[in-house]
Amino acid sequence: MKPDIPAVLAELAGLVARNAAPDVDPAERAGALSLSAALLGMAAEAWDGATQRLVEENRALRALLADAGDRAGPMAGLAGAEDDDLTISVLSAANARLRAGLIMLHAAVEAEDSPEARALESRIWQELRLSTDRRRMSSALA
Repeated sequence: MKPDIPAVLAELAGLVARNAAPDVDPAERAGALSLSAALLGMAAEAWDGATQRLVEENRALRALLADAGDRAGPMAGLAGAEDDDLTISVLSAANARLRAGLIMLHAAVEAEDSPEARALESRIWQELRLSTDRRRMSSALA
């Protein structure tokens, strides 16, 4: 599961509001505020790079679907689209559709026994690794 930044920020707003009460235990308040600070830092990092990451991923997924040709099946039509609207919600929706297409493509190439299918499967796994790397937070690199 991937929590959306607005939901995280709303939860943090409630946490900060609850800890503003004078009767909150100081140790509990300190823990909640430390957690809030860490989550806000991660949200800021994720928000700052979200558009770039989604555009890169969408391009890579479209290239895989385009190169798959007939193997992409009904999802082949996604390959020709472009990201004209750069709002995060629209990019995320396109990314979800492309990932669904990638899953279908991956299942198709796994069922084939040809060098072309193995090469395409290797490219799919490579993109999945790159996608994971794109989402890695700087705090995870330390």
